[in-house]
Amino acid sequence: MAVDGKDQSHLEQGIHTNHAGRLHRDRRPRTSLSELSPCHQCGVWVTHFQRLFVTLVGADWIFLMILGFIMAVLSFVMDLFVTLLTDAHRWIYDISDSHVFLQYFAWVAYSMILMCFAAGFASIVSPQAVGSGIPEMKTALRGVVLPEYLTFRTLVSKVISLTCVLGSELPVGKEGPFVHIGSMCAVLLCKFMSLFSGIYKNEARNKEMLTVGCAVGIGCCFASPIGGVLFSMEVTSRFFVAPNYWRGFLSAAFGSVIFRLLAVWHGEEETLTALYATKYRLDFPFDLQELPAFAAMGIVCGLGGAFFVFLYGKITLFVKKQKAMNSFLMKNVFLYSALVSVLVSTLTFPPGFGQFMAGKLTQRESLISFFDNRTWSNHCIMADFEDDDHLAAWKHPQANVFIILTIFILMKFWMSALSITLPIPCGSFVPIFVIGAGFGRLVGEGMATLFPEGINTDGHIYHIVPGAYAVVGAAALTAGVTHTFSTGVIMMELTGQINYILPILISVILANMVSQSLQPSIYDTVIRIKKLPYLPLLRWGHRVRKCNIHVEDFMERDVRYVTLNSTYRDINRILRSGNLKMLPVVKSAESMLLLGSVERAQLLALLKQRAQDRRGGLVPSMPCSYRVHFQTSTEESSSTSSSAHPDSSKPLKPVLKKSAVDEEEITNPYDSGISLKLCCSRPDIDALQDYPDAEDDTILQEIEEWEEPQLDEQVNFNNCKIDPAPFQLVEGTSLHKTHTMFSVLNLDYAYITGIGRLIGVVSLKELRKAIEGFLPADGVRLRPILASFRDRGVRGARIETAELHKLLDHQAS
Repeated sequence: MAVDGKDQSHLEQGIHTNHAGRLHRDRRPRTSLSELSPCHQCGVWVTHFQRLFVTLVGADWIFLMILGFIMAVLSFVMDLFVTLLTDAHRWIYDISDSHVFLQYFAWVAYSMILMCFAAGFASIVSPQAVGSGIPEMKTALRGVVLPEYLTFRTLVSKVISLTCVLGSELPVGKEGPFVHIGSMCAVLLCKFMSLFSGIYKNEARNKEMLTVGCAVGIGCCFASPIGGVLFSMEVTSRFFVAPNYWRGFLSAAFGSVIFRLLAVWHGEEETLTALYATKYRLDFPFDLQELPAFAAMGIVCGLGGAFFVFLYGKITLFVKKQKAMNSFLMKNVFLYSALVSVLVSTLTFPPGFGQFMAGKLTQRESLISFFDNRTWSNHCIMADFEDDDHLAAWKHPQANVFIILTIFILMKFWMSALSITLPIPCGSFVPIFVIGAGFGRLVGEGMATLFPEGINTDGHIYHIVPGAYAVVGAAALTAGVTHTFSTGVIMMELTGQINYILPILISVILANMVSQSLQPSIYDTVIRIKKLPYLPLLRWGHRVRKCNIHVEDFMERDVRYVTLNSTYRDINRILRSGNLKMLPVVKSAESMLLLGSVERAQLLALLKQRAQDRRGGLVPSMPCSYRVHFQTSTEESSSTSSSAHPDSSKPLKPVLKKSAVDEEEITNPYDSGISLKLCCSRPDIDALQDYPDAEDDTILQEIEEWEEPQLDEQVNFNNCKIDPAPFQLVEGTSLHKTHTMFSVLNLDYAYITGIGRLIGVVSLKELRKAIEGFLPADGVRLRPILASFRDRGVRGARIETAELHKLLDHQAS
């Protein structure tokens, strides 16, 4: 069979095509890899390895394991440095035992220096590192962009400052800041992984990984992967996406294992155990007669948690309301931190008042002593312990164990509330944990004193275990402050005590019931104080009292909108009237039929395009280039404009040259929040006066005549992207349903329509006011008028619904 040149070329390539269009392999044997040159072989292997590497590294499980490993190493290294700092503190204190005043100076000065360094470093490097970080993550996960909160600079500032704060032994924790650190690591890792997989450039994907970072942050602090994931679900997200659970659990579990393995490899532990392993009896952990005591602890911890949030809010607002004090302390962050550090260190000085509250123990050592399975008291007398034991710090010759524990709880309570108001990276989880454990230990020692011989059940005597009460108290008080149920799971993973699951759950549930009915959580309180854009929860009482409030009662009725007949002058006026990101598009001002919504950037693009199209469309007699442009109405723009024009003392350039203002670029107020002004770059009048051929009055008149038709022309929306289906709510939507929709869909605003007509808009601002209530000047809480009418059985006439056929007839015509 004859073969033409084309088919011959296919044969030489190893593939040819028959008349039916099917492909056949060439009968020639292909060149094997061994027959290639060494350079070609290396190139083939490198190509295969690159493809395999990109495929594996871009996978989810690789990302999650890397994130867990990074967080575990960060947590372990931070603990090592904190231990070194606290050991140095004890060493300086011990070598200064020649004089009490020298010991006091060493004890106070060491903490003050670390605190001042932490406050100054955080303030200079990245002020966004201040605080816990959980309230900001709640806001960020809702879709709000917080500048500089998730950058590498903030990560460095947070880690270094937090290490110094914990080393100063201030009553603060690292769990809240580690949620922020985990989120920052997740965002930075997404940027790195985007080099291998394009999926990590997706905004929704990065938000999912941000949730994972919050979970692994808690898991690597307590070595509690399940509790960490549940805590992140409760604290950071109101509605958790189910696929994120396995991602968070995988990363948190891997990070927890690495965190505990590092402790084994460092020689701190012999094997993988719980972080605060306990040795309670397993055969009969508690008696049913003890359940009322656990329930009472839950109620008291709920009251205590609400009072702690109240006290923190009062301290913060007191500092903020004192304008002179606030401005002075904000300018001198070192002074505020130093004063609080000196106060706390003075009260915890071991030879001084600290001897009545075990001031020499760190928070970790206090927890270990509280969870101890031994009973401290015997008929109100402290038992004898070895001098090197942590329990020896709780023994005082002039006070029994109940007085010491009471002083410890009261002092740590207000000191913790004061400490977390400082401008430093700090968390409230661990201090509350310690206070709750101390309260539980106090109750447990009281029960052991009331029943010194134990509880008789069916002829068997079971002794009270005060350490178990400390476990329950720590979980209950933390639940009362944070409004979470996952603290019970964290406590079980932290101590390895699954046998006390029933008392823990009972106390945690009761603490949540009491605290949620009295105060918002500590994180919601911080959000309110910082005025972050976050939607508050509808509490139980609100759902009953505000069930008759509808969206029409609190919506904004004065809505700026764009019509299909709008002119460029209308667009200019609307853009200058505010910085709204989205604007509704209606058919006409008479019908108000909602057609969609348009972004502010799209309207700016229309004006920019119009300005470009009209360049060169000059008035014939004008001796200058006259064009439409945008000018920013800010100080910078004014300085730029003034610098752009030449000084009057210098020789004037020909007017026909282009003005510097004409070359100004358009600034997008969507990003910068700068209002724009549509104007025309007119020639310099002083320059015109120097030309005898230019008649000022004629030129100015011609300019005005040319400018008016430009602005009064109708806008062409053909090249504008309009969203045809913006989120809408009907006017009769209840407050509870509106709150649910905003929470589930992470909405920032919604248009209110009645039979398709735009009648208002509601945003987070109006919804927050409706939930929190309307406060007049005298402080009396009032309800909207329409809601009061509904309570009395008075219903407003629904004209729109009754005259539906008239509206439809009007539209048809």
